[in-house]
Amino acid sequence: MLKLIETDDISALEKLYKPGQNRDAYHALRKRLHDNLLLFLSKKTFESNHSDSYEALRLLVVGRFLLENDVIKIAFKCLEKAEQLAEHLELFNLINELLLLKLQYAHLPGAENLDALTARLLDNQAQMQREARLNMAYAFLRQQLQEIHLKGKVVNLTTLMLTTIRKYQVSRQDLMTYKAIYQILFIANEYAAIQHNYGLIERYIKRTDLFMQSNTDTKQSYVFHHISILYFMANFHLRQKSFTKSVPLLQEMMSLMTTDGRYYSLFYLRYQLLSALNLFFTGFSDDAVALLNKSISEVKHRSKLEDVEDLRVCLAMFLAMVGDRTSLKQMALLTRSDAWYEKKMGMLWTIRKNLMEILIQAQFSNIELSMSRLNSFRRRYKKYLLKTSEERVLKFLALVEKYLLKPDVVFEKPYKNAVLNLLNKPENSDIFTLSFIAWLIALWEKTTAYEVVLAIIQDNKYAE
Repeated sequence: MLKLIETDDISALEKLYKPGQNRDAYHALRKRLHDNLLLFLSKKTFESNHSDSYEALRLLVVGRFLLENDVIKIAFKCLEKAEQLAEHLELFNLINELLLLKLQYAHLPGAENLDALTARLLDNQAQMQREARLNMAYAFLRQQLQEIHLKGKVVNLTTLMLTTIRKYQVSRQDLMTYKAIYQILFIANEYAAIQHNYGLIERYIKRTDLFMQSNTDTKQSYVFHHISILYFMANFHLRQKSFTKSVPLLQEMMSLMTTDGRYYSLFYLRYQLLSALNLFFTGFSDDAVALLNKSISEVKHRSKLEDVEDLRVCLAMFLAMVGDRTSLKQMALLTRSDAWYEKKMGMLWTIRKNLMEILIQAQFSNIELSMSRLNSFRRRYKKYLLKTSEERVLKFLALVEKYLLKPDVVFEKPYKNAVLNLLNKPENSDIFTLSFIAWLIALWEKTTAYEVVLAIIQDNKYAE
């Protein structure tokens, strides 16, 4: 059956069983294959994963087996080592299992003192409760983000954070950990992306900066969260056009990534993306394009598809903004459906990608195709954009449509004023939003969108 699945043979059932035979046999075989595959994967995971968390789990399993078979001395040594590893990684659930097992066999010779074990168990359970409260608060905030993102729910982030902290009884001390800071920044970053305004989360970045300055010694268990925090901070400063603050954070991020191959593989493409964006918006477009091409050529089958698509759409944007027609080829490589992109990359990413395609087709004189894409975009997203109070996207689209219908309109003063009015709104200060507006300004300036956006960033040109 596995071989038939591998060949994607639609007549597999007929090959296994003749027509009219009992179909229950097929379903029994399918379930057996399913169970065998799960068993195989669990064994392979234990065999191939050499992380400390898996090592602690292995030692717990071995320790329990040895205790059940009266190999007491070696069993307690296994459990002791497992507990040390679990404590180092702050795996409170695993520590709880270890301590309960030790209590169960506390009557045996060589066991730890019962009072000491009990005290450690109660302290660990308090830690578990704190972590559970944090996780519940994080899950609630993620749910609220979905409401904001998909239904246009209007909330104030600071008020939402405070309400959530009170609701789940999270103390100030509970928030002073790498994991908690990571979770807060994740929520804040998503909120800023939805609002297209990273200035809204500046207070969280400042508090994170203070936390990082006072916590210079990072445990191995915090490395993932530490790298993620640096990534969020570097992204914040990039989107705020503070490139001199973004680059050092990326350098610090790379120094941590190189300490462990797992984290290097996980964060490499995201690191390259932010590095390329910093280069591009500081005037080094050729270096930025070369870096993205290099990153895409190094993509492995294990790389996350989301990261690869991010690189491709970014490369298409870079090439279009400098007037390079090969951006059309890059856009053509983004072959997945809008439904897939909405699910995997998010609604905002998909909207931005579709807007880019409209502009790029228009830029290289494919007016009819651009108009077709524009009409399709409006049919698919108008209702969503109105629901989420994103009328500014529709206003921008209307300006693009005017150009497509009458190219000379870009030289008329009312049109220019309408575009510059978009530019001078605080909610449009995000670097990607500026890039879209720069494309319209470039039409009457008869230059590239890249030259315009650099002028906006470096010289504050076109601002009132």
